[in-house]
Amino acid sequence: MKTMHLIFVALMFLSCKTETKQVKVESSTEKPNIVMLVGDDHGYPYFGFNGADYVQTPHMDKLADSGTLFTNGYVPQAHCKPSLQTLMTGTLPIDYASRVERLIKEKSVPDSSKADFRFHAMKHFNTLPRILSKSGYKSFQGGKWWEFNYQNGGFDEGMTKGWTEEDKQKDDWFLKFMGGDGTELVRKTMQPVYDFIDKHPEDPMFIWFAPELPHYPLNAPDKYYNIYKDKDMTESAKRYYANCTWFDEGVGELVAYLKAKNEFDNTLFVYVNDNGWEQEPHQEFRHDSLRWHNGGDKGKLSVYDQSFRTPIIFSWKDKIASNGRSKALMHSADIPATILDYLDIDLPEDFFGKSYKALIEDPNKTDRNIIIGKVTQMRSEEDMMGKKIEAYWARTDDWFFKWNLTTKTIGLYDMNNDAQNNSNLTEKHPEIVEDFKAKIEIWKQERAG
Repeated sequence: MKTMHLIFVALMFLSCKTETKQVKVESSTEKPNIVMLVGDDHGYPYFGFNGADYVQTPHMDKLADSGTLFTNGYVPQAHCKPSLQTLMTGTLPIDYASRVERLIKEKSVPDSSKADFRFHAMKHFNTLPRILSKSGYKSFQGGKWWEFNYQNGGFDEGMTKGWTEEDKQKDDWFLKFMGGDGTELVRKTMQPVYDFIDKHPEDPMFIWFAPELPHYPLNAPDKYYNIYKDKDMTESAKRYYANCTWFDEGVGELVAYLKAKNEFDNTLFVYVNDNGWEQEPHQEFRHDSLRWHNGGDKGKLSVYDQSFRTPIIFSWKDKIASNGRSKALMHSADIPATILDYLDIDLPEDFFGKSYKALIEDPNKTDRNIIIGKVTQMRSEEDMMGKKIEAYWARTDDWFFKWNLTTKTIGLYDMNNDAQNNSNLTEKHPEIVEDFKAKIEIWKQERAG
């Protein structure tokens, strides 16, 4: 009888162990890993999947084909820091900045400490990593990161660890400012992200993968440069496209590692650029310092469609149908909102972005009929970092509109026939100009409220 009792207890014990393990596995598989791929100065046109057969991006092409590609994606600003803040917080740069200034007043931050407070301000925001942590996610920051250190964004681990006052006197200060060791991702190493993946085999992961590529310096190894070396294009084009391929290879290496660790199938990949760039095959910028660092005049730190436009990709094996193409206008603020929707997590009240999950499931649907943005900085021949301005831009299905209050200039471009914004049609369509102005004024009032 005692023997039978012991057998019964043993069977109950084994049953409980098995049941507990099953619950853990089910919980893990319900939550996908999230990989946010962020291109740095990667111009909208320069991908194979966008028709640029002169640029080799095989891994990104495969990613675009494996899920849904939004061909009319937009970031809010034409330079990186505010665009990255939007991806982290789901808010517009104008709203982010207003909240930071309110915090400075509420906390009575002295003038001498305001600059330092702004460097650390993101720790006061409900960022995507902080939201995901409540659902058991472990998060990693690698690559470009302006917010002093990874902790300010709510990441568990990361490559960017901040700087000291002494660092500001050193030659590599700006690299520290952009992300410090984070800027070594892909350019020098993949090991930190590999180590993070190895550390969390049982946890759902959020990975911020934002290598400083194809950003200047345009110094891709010969392995990538030699692909373009003998092509009929300018030297600056060869070097920029080589950096594009270098970024692409980094994405390929990350995907291969996730596959080797059996994490790929349950990973949602998202891709977005931080801002636009212009480098056509015939344009030569090597002997023009401003454009060698910032690309052509219709890309970074300018106010044209290509300044803000980005491909946006969502890919998740067996969960998102392949070969989806959507022409719907999508704001990069919609990316964190869409991620949270896939996880059945309620959006924070201060999110500007909204979920595009329904449009991923049916790429023929549309949502936004206009995207409006404010520009606070544009390129200048006198200052490599640009000059302060007040300008606004708007995109609808048919038009791109820009309104620069500082330079007192206006532009209206037909996106169906002039995607490169070569012909300003303001004089031909004054009624459309006035309509855009009215919509922007309403938008400004909403933001002020």
